[in-house]
Amino acid sequence: MPAFDQLILTTERLKLRPLAASDADSLFAIFSDPRVMRYWSTAPWTSVDKAHEMIAKDATALAAGEHVRLGMETVADGRLIGHCSLFNFNVQCQRCDIGYGLAFAAWGHGYMHEALTALLNYGFAELSLNRVEADIDPRNAASTKTLERLGFQNEGFLRERWVMDGEVSDSGLYGLLRRDWLARVEAQ
Repeated sequence: MPAFDQLILTTERLKLRPLAASDADSLFAIFSDPRVMRYWSTAPWTSVDKAHEMIAKDATALAAGEHVRLGMETVADGRLIGHCSLFNFNVQCQRCDIGYGLAFAAWGHGYMHEALTALLNYGFAELSLNRVEADIDPRNAASTKTLERLGFQNEGFLRERWVMDGEVSDSGLYGLLRRDWLARVEAQ
């Protein structure tokens, strides 16, 4: 994989860019919110140190081409409202996983669809991916809607896969193939 530390993707309302040290407080505000973290496989952050750790690890991982994690910054005011990522690359099989998180105040405005469209375009066109996979909590209706709107297909269900703070949850598995993505893009 190429280095991703200089990668910038733009959309009408967003600039997707590598996270910077100055993003730590915004990241902490997002990922310490229990509403945002409700369906994650990790607990809400309790210290800004988690944000600093993520940013530091990303600096190395992006430069090494290990994964893509881009902060979602609004063009209008430069606010960091979340992040989206491609990770767990399997180069031989031309596939990876997709992940994302969005500030509660930004929910319901179409930002995630806009960001993931740009990220998927990049993954299929520039990285020659054949398949992108997502693993979500099936109770997360908003995430399900986001994935299905992008053309992901529900491909499986894993019972009681995660345990977080004593709560057991399942996994919904979704997949999107390059040919299906390209057909959707051509139809638009």
